[in-house]
Amino acid sequence: MGVLGKAAAAVAVALTLSTAGCGGGDADAGKPATEKVTYLTGAGVQGREAYVYVAIEKGYFAAAGFDVEVRPGNGTNQNLQLLQSGQADFAVVDITAALIEYGRGTFTDFTVVSALHQRNLSCIAAIAGKGVAQPRDLAGKRIGYLPGGVVKALFDAYAGRAGVDAKSIKWVNMPAQQMAQNLAAGTIDAATQLVVGAPAIEAAAKGQKVVVLPLSDHLPDLYGNGIAVGRAAATDQPERVRRFNEAVLKGLADAIADPAEAGRIYAKYQKIQPPAVAAAEVRLMVPYATGGAALGALDEARMTRNVELVHGAGAMPKVVKPADVVSFDLAPKG
Repeated sequence: MGVLGKAAAAVAVALTLSTAGCGGGDADAGKPATEKVTYLTGAGVQGREAYVYVAIEKGYFAAAGFDVEVRPGNGTNQNLQLLQSGQADFAVVDITAALIEYGRGTFTDFTVVSALHQRNLSCIAAIAGKGVAQPRDLAGKRIGYLPGGVVKALFDAYAGRAGVDAKSIKWVNMPAQQMAQNLAAGTIDAATQLVVGAPAIEAAAKGQKVVVLPLSDHLPDLYGNGIAVGRAAATDQPERVRRFNEAVLKGLADAIADPAEAGRIYAKYQKIQPPAVAAAEVRLMVPYATGGAALGALDEARMTRNVELVHGAGAMPKVVKPADVVSFDLAPKG
């Protein structure tokens, strides 16, 4: 068994033991009635979201009492809006972006209950061989960005640590779905992206290789995506949230243990990407999902550093308590 397989197997064992420790007796005793819930992906339904379909396909959600309807999300801001309005039960959010929204007072009626990625997936991507190979090469370049994204909000902090002349950047506002084509055409030099999006960009650029410059190389404390719920749902039904966490994280553990299988399962439910591209996205996600901590875990001291970084970068006007944004008691431990 390879390194990835061993890591994921350990995660799966830990999750199984955790689940077993909460039960006892007959396997069907006390089994919750099936509840239909709505789950919002992070942004669109790309291969990186394969783990939710793995959890559906393998019956993890059904065993936990959930009939999950997957809907395509449209970024943290809109996902929080739908969550707060009661149009979704569980939503994927960028934890740093959610922190910024809370600190600005835009959305406050939510809480993050687990981390899907221990490291932030945000990056700046460029076509290889066209002038951007390292962070310092970004000086004077045209970077496509989506307003409200983490990269633009924290770029000055990243630039200061990576040796980039932030004032020389030419920012170009454009829809996310147009960035790959504009990169390939050379109308922009780089674009704010996710690390796992490289295979899709390479496909759009007819096989040209992509350079990725992850924010986490210089801002290592930033979490990536996580699961958010309404505050009342977390307060009034904590065991329901824990059951959902366990099910989705089992799907994630299986996906990173076998990206090829995850790609095939994804393609059974979605036709946006072929199995190989979906598997490539999952494979790139592996070190970000694990990151040296238990799958799904959230650490209060680390979140405090997240708050300090975001506030220090001027991305939110006030310092907030980590517990205002994260329900540490509902997330897996470790």
